[in-house]
Amino acid sequence: MSDTVRVLSTLALKGAVHSLAGHFEAARGARIDADFAPTLALLARLRAGEAADVVILTREGLDEIAQEGRVVTENCVDLARSWVGIAVKAGAAHPDIATEAALRTALLGARSVAYSRLGASGILFAKLIERLGIAAEINARAVIIPQGFTAERLVSGEADLAVQQISELKQIGGIEVVGPIPYALQTPAVFSAGRIATTNKPAEADRLLRFLASPEAAPALRESGLEP
Repeated sequence: MSDTVRVLSTLALKGAVHSLAGHFEAARGARIDADFAPTLALLARLRAGEAADVVILTREGLDEIAQEGRVVTENCVDLARSWVGIAVKAGAAHPDIATEAALRTALLGARSVAYSRLGASGILFAKLIERLGIAAEINARAVIIPQGFTAERLVSGEADLAVQQISELKQIGGIEVVGPIPYALQTPAVFSAGRIATTNKPAEADRLLRFLASPEAAPALRESGLEP
């Protein structure tokens, strides 16, 4: 099909975008060609001149490139919010993470914790363990990945706990999501989309933006672990 919408998206929306791609193509007559990476990596790629039609980033990231004139401000839409959670390998005991004290105990009791260096969840977690006064102990045995899915390190046996957006944890089989880090210890990430200013397919890009923000897309967003 000749009409293809090129999308650069944060990893947190990978499950939802894949789930929705077939429906969008059938209903709107355009295919989604999507590539996924952390927001900071996508910002660097866009600033280096990589071409796309639609971009999905954290709201803060989208605002940055909107101010630079790289996306059309009036077309930006908020899609969903996401909480950072913790996962274990399938069949492993679920630690108590319901309170700040319980979370601190669980993190210190883990053989290793996997988190991402570039993702919004990794940035939040790095600040959190500093705040809890356990950064040195955790980082001494942590598996810190540059980007990608931290839950893969549970499956490989490299870590006991994985920290990431719940929608990202759910992308990996063979793991179980314990739950969110206590809400009082985090602020949800808001993920938003916009049309790239230099796209030569503005109509197709706008159709995709309207679809992603519509009630039609909400069930797939919820299923992937996001809150529309």
